[in-house]
Amino acid sequence: MKDHIRPALTMLLLLTVLTGLIYPLAVTGLVQVFFQDQANGSLIVREGKVVGSKLIGQYFEKPEYFWGRPSATAPFPYNAAASGGSNLGPTNPVLLEAVKTRVAALRAVDPGNDLTIPVDLVTASGSGLDPHISPAAAQYQIRRVARIRGIDEAVVRDLVVQHIHGRQLGFLGEPRVNVLLLNLALNEKR
Repeated sequence: MKDHIRPALTMLLLLTVLTGLIYPLAVTGLVQVFFQDQANGSLIVREGKVVGSKLIGQYFEKPEYFWGRPSATAPFPYNAAASGGSNLGPTNPVLLEAVKTRVAALRAVDPGNDLTIPVDLVTASGSGLDPHISPAAAQYQIRRVARIRGIDEAVVRDLVVQHIHGRQLGFLGEPRVNVLLLNLALNEKR
């Protein structure tokens, strides 16, 4: 029996040190060297303070800011501890009513805007934490933001264009605009 227990305990100790200590420390070290921003949460820092993350959306409700996608997280929007969508299907009357309410809110805050409202401004993402909107959703809001802030629409349009991120590797995903980064740039225009 002793002939089996000693090698088993030795192997347990060796694998525990290798897979529980050495490997995690090596991976953590490599990530901190080569991917420090991503490893630390892609945090956005302004004047020495963390104002958000590039990866998690924030709730903007004031009309002088660009609005992100609606968030279905509870008990408050963009709750990273409760990531998830509404799970409402396209034929669910609750979803239809929510979309109608969101369309009405967008029309009320910008009554002269007769452009088609992009779908990502009235439907939540699967995670409820999406920090991006489509370029069309950002362009839809240019007129309202410029009017309320008293800024020329061309200036706001240029900011939107500067903040459009293309497809990853040129073919993955869709072009997108990070709402927090756009709003921070907008604040710097004051």
